[in-house]
Amino acid sequence: MGSKAISFGVGIPMMAVGGLIALLWAPTEIELGSTVEFIGSLIGILGVVFFISGIFYRKEVLIS
Repeated sequence: MGSKAISFGVGIPMMAVGGLIALLWAPTEIELGSTVEFIGSLIGILGVVFFISGIFYRKEVLIS
């Protein structure tokens, strides 16, 4: 059973913000356009990682 809070609360918004930064903000920058595009892409990729980790997240009981 996955964690909806991680997948939908963190992963999807990060993908959306990263995509918006890379597609809308980067072309408007003259000097730092490639850097802004890289940061937006990095945020989107981290959002995908959080989304996938939220799908596979599971609480395990520790037996001691």
